[in-house]
Amino acid sequence: MDALEFLKTRVGLLDAVVLSGGEATLHNLVEFASEIKELGFLIKLDTNGTNYETIKELLDLGLLDFIALDYKAPKYKFIQITHSNRYDDFSKTLDLLIKRDINFEVRTTLHYDLLNEDDINLIIKDLKKCGYKNKYYIQKYLETDSTIGNIQNPKNKFDPKKLLNELEIIWR
Repeated sequence: MDALEFLKTRVGLLDAVVLSGGEATLHNLVEFASEIKELGFLIKLDTNGTNYETIKELLDLGLLDFIALDYKAPKYKFIQITHSNRYDDFSKTLDLLIKRDINFEVRTTLHYDLLNEDDINLIIKDLKKCGYKNKYYIQKYLETDSTIGNIQNPKNKFDPKKLLNELEIIWR
């Protein structure tokens, strides 16, 4: 059974659908999201923000109700963390979401061996500079049997008291 057929059996039972991945925007979401909307569902997109044009098109068409934007790392560490040189695309998406005043959140998954207090403070400063006013969610890294990249639990310590007090931080 494909996803749309399944969702048809859930009309009236579910309110919303989350498009997530890997990176959901690597797929052709416009047609899929349009069909989900026709069924009456709200749509949340989980994204790393590096596919600006896709996200802009989805927003222009009114297909997204909420976005969770992953802020993977500050600019100087972005390639090291993501193995991608698309920080500028991410930043452009962040600016778009702030300007559009869409309902969205920014979150960072924190592994203490990859990001430290200074890195998170750079993210906080950037968010503040861009005009982000919502809560900033920090998700603690969780080791599982199927962790991508075979990353182990962190060896370093992290002191949340060293973080800037410029945004409301919610720990998950």
